[in-house]
Amino acid sequence: MVPAKDIAPEAAGPRPRFLPLIVDVVVPVGSYYLLKNGFGMGTVAALGWSSVVPAVRTVWGVVKERRVNALAGLILFVNVVGLSLSLVAGDPRLMMAKDSGASSAVGIGVLLSVKWGRPMMTQGMKPFLVKGDAARAAAWDRLAAGSEPFRKAERTFSLVWGVVLLGECVARVVGVYTLPIDTMVWLGTVVMVASMTLAFLVSGRFAVVPMEKMLERELAAGAGSDR
Repeated sequence: MVPAKDIAPEAAGPRPRFLPLIVDVVVPVGSYYLLKNGFGMGTVAALGWSSVVPAVRTVWGVVKERRVNALAGLILFVNVVGLSLSLVAGDPRLMMAKDSGASSAVGIGVLLSVKWGRPMMTQGMKPFLVKGDAARAAAWDRLAAGSEPFRKAERTFSLVWGVVLLGECVARVVGVYTLPIDTMVWLGTVVMVASMTLAFLVSGRFAVVPMEKMLERELAAGAGSDR
């Protein structure tokens, strides 16, 4: 669920923007209840089969782009390991908790990338700010090389997402082992959407907006020096 397209958001249109959300959220939740209540499938089997479509979409995205960025690779690895372990154990709660494990692993990976000076979430943010424009890409490179405030905002973006993902992990694990499974199927989605919304708002306020302003100033300064 990492936006790594080198395409401007304005050009993407509503269908490409919302299709991944539908595939990753609506399809798994809807298919779980359909398989369990409509076809009488067991809880473990329903959870497993409802995860097939988003898993296939993730693999297809990697194959189509012909490259794996660090974040996408980490998510795919954690999902495969988590699903394999949960199927072996046959525990429906463990199957649901593996999503929280994915969030925690990704969150830890993101935080470590900040510590190591290579913020992982930049791979998803940069195309959004650069918008496929060569001048904006050049301005980004200049700021990334010579502006500490810009690099700090870049680190802040990944820091916010890492903390939120870890918080989501804790909330979902508590819910998985204290609430009925049928409740957590939909409540887990609510927690995920709420966490993503919080991350978008906070990272936007403290990282994306400042970086966009710095990019605009850098573009204006570059245009002025060309006159």
